[in-house]
Amino acid sequence: MYDLTKILPHKAPMILLDDILDINLDEHTLTSEFSVYPEKIFYEKGKGINSLCGIEFMAQTIACYSYFKSGGEEPNPGLLLGTRLYNNQIEYFQDGKKYQVKVHEVFTDNEIVAFDCLIYDNGNEIASATVNAYQGGNIEELLKGE
Repeated sequence: MYDLTKILPHKAPMILLDDILDINLDEHTLTSEFSVYPEKIFYEKGKGINSLCGIEFMAQTIACYSYFKSGGEEPNPGLLLGTRLYNNQIEYFQDGKKYQVKVHEVFTDNEIVAFDCLIYDNGNEIASATVNAYQGGNIEELLKGE
Protein backbone atom coordinates (compact mmCIF):
# COMPACT_ATOMS: atom_id res chain seq x y z
CA MET A 1 0.00 0.00 0.00
CA TYR A 2 1.32 3.42 -0.98
CA ASP A 3 1.47 6.47 1.29
CA LEU A 4 -0.54 8.85 -0.89
CA THR A 5 0.14 11.76 1.48
CA LYS A 6 3.73 11.70 0.14
CA ILE A 7 2.67 11.32 -3.50
CA LEU A 8 -0.28 13.71 -3.88
CA PRO A 9 -0.05 17.48 -3.32
CA HIS A 10 -3.21 17.32 -1.16
CA LYS A 11 -3.92 16.94 2.52
CA ALA A 12 -6.78 15.00 4.10
CA PRO A 13 -9.67 15.03 3.46
CA MET A 14 -8.91 15.95 -0.18
CA ILE A 15 -6.98 12.75 -0.89
CA LEU A 16 -9.74 10.80 -2.60
CA LEU A 17 -7.76 7.75 -3.74
CA ASP A 18 -7.13 4.75 -1.49
CA ASP A 19 -4.24 3.01 -3.24
CA ILE A 20 -2.23 2.53 -6.42
CA LEU A 21 -2.78 -0.84 -8.08
CA ASP A 22 -0.44 -0.76 -11.08
CA ILE A 23 2.30 1.45 -12.52
CA ASN A 24 3.70 0.89 -15.99
CA LEU A 25 5.95 3.75 -17.07
CA ASP A 26 6.90 1.93 -20.30
CA GLU A 27 3.24 1.99 -21.34
CA HIS A 28 2.65 5.41 -19.70
CA THR A 29 -0.16 4.13 -17.47
CA LEU A 30 -1.13 4.06 -13.82
CA THR A 31 -4.16 2.48 -12.17
CA SER A 32 -5.50 3.60 -8.81
CA GLU A 33 -8.42 2.54 -6.64
CA PHE A 34 -10.94 4.34 -4.47
CA SER A 35 -13.76 3.25 -2.20
CA VAL A 36 -16.99 5.04 -1.37
CA TYR A 37 -17.97 5.44 2.29
CA PRO A 38 -19.64 8.10 4.47
CA GLU A 39 -16.38 9.59 5.81
CA LYS A 40 -15.18 10.55 2.31
CA ILE A 41 -15.47 14.16 1.30
CA PHE A 42 -18.21 14.74 -1.31
CA TYR A 43 -20.20 11.78 0.09
CA GLU A 44 -23.96 12.36 0.00
CA LYS A 45 -25.96 10.34 2.51
CA GLY A 46 -28.08 7.70 0.83
CA LYS A 47 -26.53 8.36 -2.59
CA GLY A 48 -22.73 8.00 -2.52
CA ILE A 49 -20.39 10.34 -4.42
CA ASN A 50 -21.67 12.22 -7.46
CA SER A 51 -20.09 10.83 -10.62
CA LEU A 52 -18.98 14.33 -11.65
CA CYS A 53 -16.28 13.91 -8.99
CA GLY A 54 -14.83 11.31 -11.36
CA ILE A 55 -12.81 14.12 -12.94
CA GLU A 56 -11.06 14.70 -9.60
CA PHE A 57 -10.41 10.97 -9.19
CA MET A 58 -8.83 11.08 -12.65
CA ALA A 59 -6.79 14.20 -11.83
CA GLN A 60 -5.42 12.65 -8.64
CA THR A 61 -4.48 9.49 -10.53
CA ILE A 62 -2.65 11.67 -13.07
CA ALA A 63 -0.79 13.33 -10.17
CA CYS A 64 0.30 9.88 -8.95
CA TYR A 65 1.55 9.02 -12.44
CA SER A 66 3.52 12.29 -12.56
CA TYR A 67 5.15 11.47 -9.23
CA PHE A 68 6.43 8.10 -10.47
CA LYS A 69 7.39 9.50 -13.88
CA SER A 70 9.59 12.03 -12.09
CA GLY A 71 11.39 9.16 -10.34
CA GLY A 72 9.74 9.77 -7.00
CA GLU A 73 10.84 13.38 -6.94
CA GLU A 74 8.21 15.99 -6.28
CA PRO A 75 6.95 16.88 -9.78
CA ASN A 76 5.91 20.38 -10.77
CA PRO A 77 2.38 21.04 -9.54
CA GLY A 78 -0.23 20.46 -12.21
CA LEU A 79 -3.00 22.73 -13.34
CA LEU A 80 -6.08 21.15 -14.91
CA LEU A 81 -6.59 22.90 -18.25
CA GLY A 82 -9.69 21.11 -19.37
CA THR A 83 -11.60 17.92 -19.80
CA ARG A 84 -13.04 16.74 -23.07
CA LEU A 85 -15.78 14.22 -23.56
CA TYR A 86 -16.45 13.28 -19.94
CA ASN A 87 -18.83 10.38 -20.35
CA ASN A 88 -20.29 8.65 -17.35
CA GLN A 89 -22.82 5.86 -17.22
CA ILE A 90 -23.82 6.28 -13.58
CA GLU A 91 -25.16 9.15 -11.50
CA TYR A 92 -23.33 8.22 -8.27
CA PHE A 93 -20.38 6.11 -7.21
CA GLN A 94 -22.20 3.79 -4.79
CA ASP A 95 -21.60 3.38 -1.07
CA GLY A 96 -19.43 0.40 -0.15
CA LYS A 97 -18.08 -0.15 -3.66
CA LYS A 98 -14.51 0.00 -4.96
CA TYR A 99 -13.67 1.58 -8.31
CA GLN A 100 -10.50 1.61 -10.39
CA VAL A 101 -9.13 4.60 -12.33
CA LYS A 102 -6.70 4.06 -15.21
CA VAL A 103 -4.83 6.94 -16.82
CA HIS A 104 -2.77 6.74 -20.01
CA GLU A 105 -0.47 9.60 -21.01
CA VAL A 106 -1.04 10.10 -24.73
CA PHE A 107 0.82 13.39 -25.28
CA THR A 108 3.42 15.51 -23.56
CA ASP A 109 5.75 18.31 -24.50
CA ASN A 110 7.06 18.41 -20.89
CA GLU A 111 4.67 21.25 -20.05
CA ILE A 112 1.31 20.34 -21.55
CA VAL A 113 0.13 16.76 -21.05
CA ALA A 114 -2.95 14.87 -22.23
CA PHE A 115 -4.32 11.71 -20.66
CA ASP A 116 -7.02 9.28 -21.66
CA CYS A 117 -8.75 8.32 -18.43
CA LEU A 118 -11.15 5.50 -17.57
CA ILE A 119 -13.05 4.52 -14.43
CA TYR A 120 -14.06 0.89 -13.94
CA ASP A 121 -16.56 -0.90 -11.72
CA ASN A 122 -15.56 -4.59 -11.50
CA GLY A 123 -13.81 -4.41 -14.87
CA ASN A 124 -16.70 -2.62 -16.60
CA GLU A 125 -15.97 0.86 -17.95
CA ILE A 126 -18.36 3.37 -16.38
CA ALA A 127 -16.67 6.73 -17.08
CA SER A 128 -14.12 8.14 -19.52
CA ALA A 129 -12.52 11.46 -20.38
CA THR A 130 -9.54 13.12 -21.97
CA VAL A 131 -7.85 15.34 -19.39
CA ASN A 132 -5.38 18.07 -20.33
CA ALA A 133 -3.03 19.60 -17.77
CA TYR A 134 -0.14 22.03 -17.48
CA GLN A 135 2.88 20.72 -15.56
CA GLY A 136 5.65 23.12 -16.45
CA GLY A 137 7.34 25.89 -14.57
CA ASN A 138 5.99 27.84 -11.65
CA ILE A 139 2.18 27.60 -11.47
CA GLU A 140 1.96 30.49 -9.00
CA GLU A 141 3.67 32.85 -11.44
CA LEU A 142 1.47 31.60 -14.28
CA LEU A 143 -1.69 32.26 -12.26
CA LYS A 144 -0.48 35.79 -11.35
CA GLY A 145 0.17 36.51 -15.02
CA GLU A 146 3.89 37.09 -14.51
